[in-house]
Amino acid sequence: MIDKTIQLKAQEWLSESYDQNTQDEIKALIQSNNEKELIDRFYKELDFGTGGLRGVLGAGTNRMNIYTVGKMAQGLANYLLKTDPASKDKGVVIAYDCRNMSIDFSLRSALILTANGIKCYLFKSLRPTPMLSFAIRHLNAISGLVITASHNPPEYNGIKVYYEDGAQVLPPHDQGIIDEVRAIHSVDEIKLITEDQAIKEERLTYLDDDVDEAYYQKVLGLSIHPEIIKEVEDQLKIVFTPLHGTGNIPIREVLERAGFHHVTVVPEQEKPDGDFPTVDYPNPEESAALKLAIDLAQSTSSQLVLASDPDADRVGIAVNNGKNEFVLLNGNQVGVILTYYILSQYKALNRLPENGLIVKTIVTTDLPNGMCRDFGVEMEEVLTGFKYIAEKVHQYHDIEGKSKKYLFGFEESYGYNTGDFVRDKDAVSTCLLIAELTVWCMKNNMTLLDYLDQIYERYGYYLESLDSISLKGKKGIEKIQGILKDFRNHPPHDIGGSQIIKIRDVFTGHITDLLNQQKTRINLPQSNVITYYLANGGKVTLRPSGTEPKIKFYFSYFYKGETKTLDEVKADVEAGLDQLQRGFMAMVQAKL
Repeated sequence: MIDKTIQLKAQEWLSESYDQNTQDEIKALIQSNNEKELIDRFYKELDFGTGGLRGVLGAGTNRMNIYTVGKMAQGLANYLLKTDPASKDKGVVIAYDCRNMSIDFSLRSALILTANGIKCYLFKSLRPTPMLSFAIRHLNAISGLVITASHNPPEYNGIKVYYEDGAQVLPPHDQGIIDEVRAIHSVDEIKLITEDQAIKEERLTYLDDDVDEAYYQKVLGLSIHPEIIKEVEDQLKIVFTPLHGTGNIPIREVLERAGFHHVTVVPEQEKPDGDFPTVDYPNPEESAALKLAIDLAQSTSSQLVLASDPDADRVGIAVNNGKNEFVLLNGNQVGVILTYYILSQYKALNRLPENGLIVKTIVTTDLPNGMCRDFGVEMEEVLTGFKYIAEKVHQYHDIEGKSKKYLFGFEESYGYNTGDFVRDKDAVSTCLLIAELTVWCMKNNMTLLDYLDQIYERYGYYLESLDSISLKGKKGIEKIQGILKDFRNHPPHDIGGSQIIKIRDVFTGHITDLLNQQKTRINLPQSNVITYYLANGGKVTLRPSGTEPKIKFYFSYFYKGETKTLDEVKADVEAGLDQLQRGFMAMVQAKL
């Protein structure tokens, strides 16, 4: 028998307030007595995660549909009007990606906001997330929405919510908005006008190409060595894939304008398609997603493969090793080479500021820490989620008047940003910098792989890996919380044969040194994240995903010991990392 609370919630969706297709979808589940599906659809409202509101498409309170989107938009309108009456004139910028229902959700959001008297700027066609971030500050808007589920599977869609600083919402705004959303008890409370009415009353404006052009000029201004591009570019052939997403036009436009004229796009993945027919998972972190691009690169003897995710905020790359074999670089490695390129070239050009700042997340490689010390630049660590990197940009550039000069920020999950005009990950500008670094290496008779090895020789060899376990539904979420609680309350003594010497618990806000039993406070917001530090240089971090029903495990290992050749060091570290990961995942499996 289906729980009465779930039954009542499902019955609400059979009223005339909902369209016929929605009613039929819920009716079919009730008639088939599909208890599991009904519970999953109605046991909660969609929650904010690190990426905003995100979920599987379908009818129900725990699904993405025009009604949950409508409540989101109405809640945002209510919050903006309560906290800043000038919001009506400042307006909200809305962009959308290639996913199924993205166009519908973006227009629906715009018409709800305009029905509340709030001006809306809507892009005429799909645009990358970083362009939305840029447009908010460029237009002096109060907020922004982008309809996307980033790199999630095809059945997902979502909304990323931004504030006037151009970054995704943080406290107190995130909780304030969701409180307003939860205060809406009926879809009949959602205001709505027609598109014609919104345009006629000059509340809805479709953006022209001026915003695109302003963004392109800013991105092109990030080039450190434009003269080298002109000198060497004819030697570089690039294969690019937008993975059916929004990156196709802007990334090609920027590369072409910068002087990269030999860019071939994977034809099967060029056109936007929310079903992502050529990949199981449209994520440039996955090697399978780059297969078509690598095949094309090998057949054309190209040197570089670039891949952007559906909303073009993440980038994956593969590099020709000189034998027409392509080596994938992970997010940590790309972040490392870009950090070093920016710092070393700024220093060579006397452009490195005394108050320079690099920002990374707490699950990202520690290799840049020594690099920043070497260049006299500060490194700050933040919680997982690029909004926390953007918060630092806002703090030091908007509030404290550039008391620290932000140079670069990155996270291990293939997100990178330089410059302060975009307050989120940006695949467009990153593709430009990677291509530029590639020709810089060519001019200096090396590949990106050689460049990375030089960094390892100087700062030590660090290697990281990621594992995760997906646990869907209400029971899955409870299981994830239970695993984290168990590891927090009953930490292991050792992992893979190496003793745990220190524990960082971001939830309690402490680092505990187990060797001398001392606790110190950490300056991070509370989050359900635990890190174990091992005597042999290993590190394990546990955290629940903010965008998917999974728990993630981050493993890190670096060389510690007597001097060896780089190849020997790599072999030792790879073996150590493997032992660490196997040992810990065996503990996790025992708790399932």
